[in-house]
Amino acid sequence: MKYIAFVGRLLFSILFIVASAGHFSPQTIDAAARHGVPLAALLVPVSGVIALTGGLSVLVGFRTRFGALLLVLFLIPVSLLMHNFWAATDPATYQLEQAMFMKNITMVGGALLIAYFGAGPVSLDAFVDPRHEERHAQSTLIAGAPAQTR
Repeated sequence: MKYIAFVGRLLFSILFIVASAGHFSPQTIDAAARHGVPLAALLVPVSGVIALTGGLSVLVGFRTRFGALLLVLFLIPVSLLMHNFWAATDPATYQLEQAMFMKNITMVGGALLIAYFGAGPVSLDAFVDPRHEERHAQSTLIAGAPAQTR
């Protein structure tokens, strides 16, 4: 059970880490500009840095709560600006953008859970702060889960 949070963080963060590279491509910047993103040439690469930073933070469990909140700050504007399915006129585009929007909103929920509960016992946060495991046990008790012992 000790490794569940780590595996969850790994699976959650991998998308942000891999996809962040695309935020530096001219094609992604052009797509954002076509969607009406202001200052796309500046904001799209900045969003890539935010996604990469948040993704790496969550992955390794270092300043995990902050990293998860960075991902929330990344996901909300990206969802609203790039996956605005309500503006699509083509049924296929509507369906695709709606699915992408819902995926992003679901990931906002996951990031908020990570921000609330933290990294878990297998993380750099736990290594740096020995009291981390005690606080983790308290937060899982608050959520109704039994505290785990070593």
